[in-house]
Amino acid sequence: MHGAREDSDTMVVGDVTTGTDVLVIGAGPGGYVAAIRAGQLDLDVTLVEKDAYGGTCLNYGCIPSKALVSATDIAHDARTAEEMGIYADPAVDLQGMVEWKDGVVDQLTGGVEKLCTANGVELVEGRAEFADEHTARVVHGGDGQGSETVEFEHAVVSTGSRPVEVPGFEFDGEHVLSSRDALALESVPESMVVVGGGYIGMELSTVFQKLGCDVTVVEMLADILPGYEDDVTRVVRERAEQLGIDFHFGQSASEWEEAGEGVTVLTEDEDGEVAEFGAETCLVAVGRRPVTDTLNLEAVGLEPDEDGCLATDEQARTEVDHVFAVGDVAGEPMLAHTASAEGEVAAEVAAGEPAGLDYQAVPAAVFTDPEIGTVGMTAEEASEAGFDPLVGQFPLRANGRALTVGESEGFVRVVADADGEFVLGAQVVGPEASELVAEFGLAIEMGAQLGDVAATVHTHPTLSEAVREACANALGRAIRTLNR
Repeated sequence: MHGAREDSDTMVVGDVTTGTDVLVIGAGPGGYVAAIRAGQLDLDVTLVEKDAYGGTCLNYGCIPSKALVSATDIAHDARTAEEMGIYADPAVDLQGMVEWKDGVVDQLTGGVEKLCTANGVELVEGRAEFADEHTARVVHGGDGQGSETVEFEHAVVSTGSRPVEVPGFEFDGEHVLSSRDALALESVPESMVVVGGGYIGMELSTVFQKLGCDVTVVEMLADILPGYEDDVTRVVRERAEQLGIDFHFGQSASEWEEAGEGVTVLTEDEDGEVAEFGAETCLVAVGRRPVTDTLNLEAVGLEPDEDGCLATDEQARTEVDHVFAVGDVAGEPMLAHTASAEGEVAAEVAAGEPAGLDYQAVPAAVFTDPEIGTVGMTAEEASEAGFDPLVGQFPLRANGRALTVGESEGFVRVVADADGEFVLGAQVVGPEASELVAEFGLAIEMGAQLGDVAATVHTHPTLSEAVREACANALGRAIRTLNR
């Protein structure tokens, strides 16, 4: 089945038919990982990408946004370090910062291409859609570039997601920005209205506020970061307010209009009261929607749900056994590392290997100031699942390293089963929370007990000591905080 053949009887002139064991559609963090892992398992792999290798994550999302978060933190920390005896007022060249960010992106995307090629993956530029259960058509961009047909044994759908547009707030890159637009700005707006207080809205609000932009966040819900516990979000919201971000909750964006060189955003509350917010520009960040409408899924026997997602099992299989879906197209949690894990599983299952993914140990992080890191169950979720939750918590104001870096707001919390003392989950809010939560993820994955973590000697002085102390606190033997 491998190789290529001309098929002038059934295809238009210029079309070619090729065969492959695994067709991967989309080269984001789910797709390229699936392709590389399948190549490692000696499968013939074809990876189709229509835009940029690395997908939204590497090019327009995770990596560029975190690059800007890091860069703006350096400037902000220098500007606000008087308590440490440091007085500075650094000048920020946003265009230079964006160029540096783009360099980071280029290095990573170039690495993806090299890794794919080194593992024998055939890279094809174009847009793929299914023709039948074992055939896809790839349309190449540009005049006269034609198309080709790919016959496959297995297919991995990893086409990612796109920003959700609020009706009446279509992205134009000037007055109404998507997150992608915001990450490419070459100058800092004087003011910005951000529609949406989720993780994308909060991360970018923090970036632009630290760059000197006057940020107003309007959110239809009662608080920021839905899905996280109140005491976790409170730490982030209060820090954001200290930075100068202005929040308006219970407000749904209804329309916008030009006002001089800027915009006026109109919102409504549940009583129909209208409010107006003026700014130089408006960023809309109300979530993302899977890209499944370009694939002609009915040809392969699949139909997405009302949210555009494809249902999958723990092996990343869809309802059609030889077709897998990984990453955002498979629905929540829409996280790059989840996509990569699912990609590995899909490749291994396609190769006949026993594989599956336990979502209980998949962490999540928000790169706000301070960061949030969570994994597993909250105490409430553990109780609802039938466990008797045992909770331990350690405040970062009692951690020496947190004090020495000037970031002592927040806490580390662990949730365990009171009967067996097995770790069930954790919630961290504070500096490097995205890193600290990894230890709890390992504990859940390996079935560790509180005593295993509490008995592990942690380097002093480090933030990781708070992980040990939280577990010790749950057992009633924490040293550096009062036990409950």
